[in-house]
Amino acid sequence: MKIIGVHAYTVRSKTKVPFVWRKGLIGSDPVTEQTWLRLVTDSGIEGWGRAPRGAIALDLVARRLKPWLLGKDPLMKETLWHELWEIDRIEEIPMYLMGFVDSALWDITAKAAGLPLYQLLGGYRHEIEAYASTVTYRTTKEFLDVADQCLARGFKAIKLHAWGDARKDAALCQALRKHVGPDIALMYDGSAGFDPYESLYLGRALEEAGYLWYEEPMREFSLNAYRRLCEQLDIPVLAAETSDGCHYNVADFIAQGAADMVRTSYHYKGGITGGLRVAHLADSFQLSAEVHGMGVENIHLCLAIRNNHYYETLVMGNPVVFESCIDRHGRVHAPAGPGLGFDVNLPALEKSAVARL
Repeated sequence: MKIIGVHAYTVRSKTKVPFVWRKGLIGSDPVTEQTWLRLVTDSGIEGWGRAPRGAIALDLVARRLKPWLLGKDPLMKETLWHELWEIDRIEEIPMYLMGFVDSALWDITAKAAGLPLYQLLGGYRHEIEAYASTVTYRTTKEFLDVADQCLARGFKAIKLHAWGDARKDAALCQALRKHVGPDIALMYDGSAGFDPYESLYLGRALEEAGYLWYEEPMREFSLNAYRRLCEQLDIPVLAAETSDGCHYNVADFIAQGAADMVRTSYHYKGGITGGLRVAHLADSFQLSAEVHGMGVENIHLCLAIRNNHYYETLVMGNPVVFESCIDRHGRVHAPAGPGLGFDVNLPALEKSAVARL
């Protein structure tokens, strides 16, 4: 099998549910932009991948990826994964673009096998519990209202993205625990908003409130800062979400005692291949590798690996808008068709694309 066509399509749409993050972070853009990658093979099987952004993705595909991929065997994913990291040495490819080639290659492979991707990867489960991962709301009262809507939908786990103020966030986290009671799993994500002293203060408040994990309180530049925090706290610190270098860098977090749990995903860890590498690395140390982010690619990862416990789904708006794949019991079920399961209408995509290759 050979790749005979490499195409890319950028689409834009008005953001349906605007949202904000903590102070200092940009929230949603007025327009949502996404680039689809389409790999065509001489066997008639096509593979699809996707990534955010437009111009930067199209430039990378045109200059580097298309000339490199044409004529390659898409089933040789391990070879191509390492070759892409060689290209990264020169290009310094954004993390969110490292995965869409690999995902398209896995889409081809699973379609050739006639299997949903998660089963081709080994398959651990057919469904998984989701947790409601909030955007940032204005007041504690609104957060509690959103939590009630999530519980009514069937969720049994909620993660907060709050304001980026250690004392205010600590009070919110404790108020939420009091509101939902002891049986709901709660997590907190600092979105790298704090220094080590603020991180310690907030972490102790989360311990008191019985939170399940404490995610990315600081930027992930300093292993020493994370190691000290892990030593000072009993609550598991979840780290290495945005650390560059896939499993190579995650290995340093684990070896230095700078994470009690690690993040994996298709879009920040080099696609499906990279996401699996991180998960299996963590499993060898008996650590969780919690999958970060939404999307069918991450659903397959969640279902394929043992040491991940939830699917993360972002809840936005008030009234809350829930992702369509979440059932009334707060769970996600396996895609049924072969491959990743994208349902792409090619003529419609070609017509709506604002730029293409």
